[in-house]
This record gives sequence, C-alpha cells and structure tokens, in this order.
Amino acid sequence: MNDRLSLSSIAEVYASGVTPQVFLAGCLARIAEDEAFNAWITVLTEAQLEAYVVALETRPRGPLWGVPFAVKDNIDVAGLPTTAGCEAFAHIPTASAPVVQALIEAGAIPLGKTHLDQFATGLVGTRAFSGPCLNSVDPAYLSGGSSSGSAVALGRGHVAFSLGTDTAGSGRVPAAFNGLYGLKPSRGLLSTKGVVPACESLDCVSIFAPDLETLSAVAEVASTYDSADTTQQPWPLGLRSVPGAGRGRLAVPLRDQVALDGAYSLTLWDEALAQAEAAGFELVPFDAEPLLAAGRLLYEGPWVAERYAVVAPILEGAPETLFPVTRTIVEPAAAFKATEAFAAFAKLKTLGHALAGAIADTEAMLLPTVPGLYTQEEAAADPVGLNSRLGTWTNFMNLLGYCGLAVPTGHTEAGLPFGITLARPEGEDAALLALAAQWTGAAARLWADRDPGLTIAVCGAHMSGLPLNGQLQSLGGIFLEATESAPLYRFCHLPGGPPERPGMVRETKGAAIAVELWHLPYAGVGQLLEKIPSPLGLGTVPLADGREVKGFICEAFGAEGGRDISAFGGWRAYLAEQKAAS
Repeated sequence: MNDRLSLSSIAEVYASGVTPQVFLAGCLARIAEDEAFNAWITVLTEAQLEAYVVALETRPRGPLWGVPFAVKDNIDVAGLPTTAGCEAFAHIPTASAPVVQALIEAGAIPLGKTHLDQFATGLVGTRAFSGPCLNSVDPAYLSGGSSSGSAVALGRGHVAFSLGTDTAGSGRVPAAFNGLYGLKPSRGLLSTKGVVPACESLDCVSIFAPDLETLSAVAEVASTYDSADTTQQPWPLGLRSVPGAGRGRLAVPLRDQVALDGAYSLTLWDEALAQAEAAGFELVPFDAEPLLAAGRLLYEGPWVAERYAVVAPILEGAPETLFPVTRTIVEPAAAFKATEAFAAFAKLKTLGHALAGAIADTEAMLLPTVPGLYTQEEAAADPVGLNSRLGTWTNFMNLLGYCGLAVPTGHTEAGLPFGITLARPEGEDAALLALAAQWTGAAARLWADRDPGLTIAVCGAHMSGLPLNGQLQSLGGIFLEATESAPLYRFCHLPGGPPERPGMVRETKGAAIAVELWHLPYAGVGQLLEKIPSPLGLGTVPLADGREVKGFICEAFGAEGGRDISAFGGWRAYLAEQKAAS
C-alpha cells in the first residue's frame, strides 16, 4: 500500500522547496498507478489544477495550504460532473458546495470526485456504474460504502483527507475497512447545501482522515457556520474539554450482543476494549437493544420514502440506469402512509429515551463500527443481507441524534483493518474528538501547538467532575490525559475547606500520585494563580514517564495537621474510601 499523506509530511515537502505543481503531479501519478482500485470517477488534469495552484498565492499559509483532498461524487465541485453514481443523473454545477468552497479558500485543493454506491444507497462500495471500488489494503475485500472512493483514495495515499457523506454509516464503514478515522458529525455541523440528498433529514457530510490532527484541522474549516445556510445549525466545534461527571466511563454493549464474523473475530473487539482500559477508561456494560431496534427502522420504516423522493424522476424516466438492488430498496417506499411515519417517529422517541437511560453517567458509547469485513465475492452472493448487516452499529446514529467517530484500533492476522466507534449526543463533536485524543494519546499534539499555553497537572478538586474543575473549563482548559507523578510525593488531605483539598509535598522518596494533565492557555494561567490559596501553588511536577510539567504543589508547612493519604495513590481513590466508610 502506498504511504499515506499527512499535513505534517506535506508541510515538510513544501518547506524543502518542492512546488505545489510538482507535488500534485505526483499525486495524479499515484492515482493513475492505482486505477484498478476504481476509487475515482472524475480526476482533474494538471491543466485543470493550474487554476487552484495559481489561487494559492492569495490563500493563507495555514495547515491546509496546498493539501490535496477528494470529494465524494454526490457533493458539488464547480465545473465537475456530479453523478451520485448514476450516469442518467449527471449534471455539472456552477458552484461548489459550501463545505468544499470553505476548504478551497483555506488552501486545500480538490483532485476530483470519488466512487460511491449509487445515490449513497449502500454500505458495500459495489453499486456504481463504474463497477466496484476495491479495498485499499486487500482488493479482494469490500471497500465499504457508500463513501467508498473517498476512503480508498485516502487509504492509497492519493490525498491527505477526503469528504464523504453519512446517513446510515457511509462515513464510518469505509473508515473501518480502510484503517482510517471517520467523523460523522452532528447533523447540521457541516453544510449539506450542494449535496445530492440520500435521506435529507438525516444526511451529514463526513470527513475521512489518516490521523486526529488532520481531522481536527479539516473539521474546524469545514464547519464554518453560515447563518443564511438553512442546512446548518450553530453547533460549537470550538475546542473544549470533555464534560466532567462521567469522565472515563464508556458504555459498552453487552457481550452477547457483539458478534463478529467475516474476516473479524471477537479477539479484535477484546483488544480494542483493552486499549480503552489502558487509556484510563472504565467500561460500563449496557443493553444496546434500543439502538439496534432504532437502526432497523432506517430501512424497514418510512425514512426510505426520502430516498424514493430523490430517485423518483429516474424511476419514471430512465429506470434501467438504477441498480436492481437500489430499485429493490427504494421502490416499495412509495407505499408508505403518513400514519406509518408518525407511528415510526413515536417509536423512535421511545427508543431514544430508553437508550439515553441505558448510557446515563457515561461519557460516550464504545461500539464496534461494523460486525464483519467481507469479500467482494461474499457480497455479490448476498448483496442485501450483508449490506443490512454492515449497518448494525451505524444505522441508529442519525435517527436518535448522535455524532460518531470511527477510530482504527487494530488489524487481523492478515493485516486487514479493524476499528471501533465512539458516539456522543449531537452537538458534542468537540468532546468526541477530545475522547479520541485521550484514547490515542494524541491530545497534546492535537491542541497544545495550536493554542499556546501550559500543561498543568491537577491532583485534587480541580480534576474533572470535582468541585473546582469548572475553574479550568471556564479558563479554556482542555483535558489531555490521566497519568501519575513520579514517586516523589507525600500526599495529604489538607485541613480546612470546603471544598476539601489534597496537597502534594515533594519528598526525596515518596509515592506516585494520580494526576490529570490539562492544557491551559497562557491567558488563563495568571487567572488560575489568583484563585489558588496558600499553601498551594504551581511548580514543576515530574511525571512517572520522565516528563516534567507545571502543576499543583503544596508547601510542607501547609500539610501540618493534615492526614497522610499517600497510600491511596490519588484523590479519587481516597474519596471513594471515604464514601464507602460513610
């Protein structure tokens, strides 16, 4: 497989003196070499790219400057055909979709339009006039759909990121099958103007990226809010910390509800759960039946009528241009009645309430992205059955109002990618990215360099979910990770309060203490210092892994009369013991 591109690697190429013309010509060459993967429907020529290259002279030299990207062929790019995977539908728009235009104005360069399941109806990547799109790791396997080409183009190193859409899983299934991050944002975070509808009330523009740094940078630009755009909502993507009460608790489906097949086994799921625990998360089992039942409504219920509305003109004028499987899915939707739609909405409301109760007091759901990875041959033998199975853990999300992020977590013995999905309620996309950053240990890289400030270690009432954590959040604090200090401290429950506080007193030899690392902008550091009472202050705290950060420390005199709680290894453990004793 070709080496994947990243924002940092592209910046290094340009810093070395390579021109955008030369770099982009290399990208076009890689696309030509990989023609057999069938990732692209339309590719710009070097002559067509010249206008974008010339425009770079007026673009800001930000992280997306000169960065190539791919666009799913149901999203408009000015001057290029939009086919939605159906030749009879093809038309050439005069303007780019706002989400594409925002990226272009930030310096990114579209290389063309990518393969998709016809009218974004499918999770397999095989239902298009140009034939199936092939998995970027092993062409014998499914690429995933419907945003097949966008994932494969990224997986093969043709571009640094790509746009897809996601109604039932089209931005998460291909991410899982090609070892990528795939963001299905909250509905309305990214504009869907200039996007061919699949199921208009549920559609989202999705983002594929090889790493969280790229994903975050693209999401910030792509989510630019336009109050005149009726497809958008003013969801905040501004960088912030994860809300505190359920810090570290992830809701995980009951064991007997997770069945993996095809190229996958439960070993991959267990390895992902182990990764979560190693990252400091507590796994909380929950009954996933409400979300599974909601997912079944997507194709068994009246929402298919929205798909029918899009393809009705094709059914009437050129029905032979629709795939038989596509027709099988959408044609019966003409018979749905309004009474059935209202009954389905009522059922959905009940299921949503049940799911919210089942995952209460957790930060997010941790789910398999897909239940299996299948070969092209297997999908051809059972096109409807396998497609339905692929949506097991993805179909519910837009119906019940969640945002989701597909995260690569491992590989089969044959090297095929596997991944999980983190999901939170709509409007909490930034918190979702923060959780993924905690999982991967990328939090410091993801935000610290973009928001100058200090990493602060907190050990007591400022930890997430505790009484003074709001001070950090109000000052722009961003949670980075849970870790521990070097074994150099006497840990004391200080006299006084409320709120009750601990203190870390430096010793020649002592205990390692559990701490949280938070990024705080420089402007907030001074304000925090003004709020810290004696005998506490900020000083240098050595960590167990050898790093040194600034953090809360206590002068020795302040611990006089306090209780030595070093044996507990942290404030949360001590509080838990106090609660149990009472």
